[in-house]
Amino acid sequence: MTGRAGEQFDTGRTVSDIESLLTADLPAGGVPVSEGDPATGEWTGTRGEGFRIAPLWESDALTGVYGAEWTQAEEAAEANLALVVRELDQRWGIHRTVSMRVPLFRNQAGAPMPALFQSLCDLDCYGDLTVWGPTVTEGRWVAVSVNQSDGDAPMIMTAVVSHLPIIELSD
Repeated sequence: MTGRAGEQFDTGRTVSDIESLLTADLPAGGVPVSEGDPATGEWTGTRGEGFRIAPLWESDALTGVYGAEWTQAEEAAEANLALVVRELDQRWGIHRTVSMRVPLFRNQAGAPMPALFQSLCDLDCYGDLTVWGPTVTEGRWVAVSVNQSDGDAPMIMTAVVSHLPIIELSD
């Protein structure tokens, strides 16, 4: 699913990847474009006007995983996210949560929404966003989330960096 398949989770590497993303150039214009690994085609990132989205970590596939084992995999992914959130809270202060409920419903209805949220929906990244911003790095906003696109797919931790505020969409 992503270019992060098979990598072990490491908090330090993940935070370093977020910091690199935070200082990367953000496109000044254009429609969102997803990029993939040239050899495998696996998703490596998406960029659009004023934002970038990137995978940070991917769990093993959950094909044939049910019950307690599935719950353990979900809890492990949430624990990994909590480690990253704790580290980023120490750097940037307490985070806010931005729900993906409204973007999910707007996407299902075919209703318009900001390109960042539409891109997250197009990537099946419906996990609520843990957000900091504006940061001291050019006033950019940062968000992380973890989710699973369907029952057999791996859990994916994703980062977002944006020039625009990442705030809850109204109903």
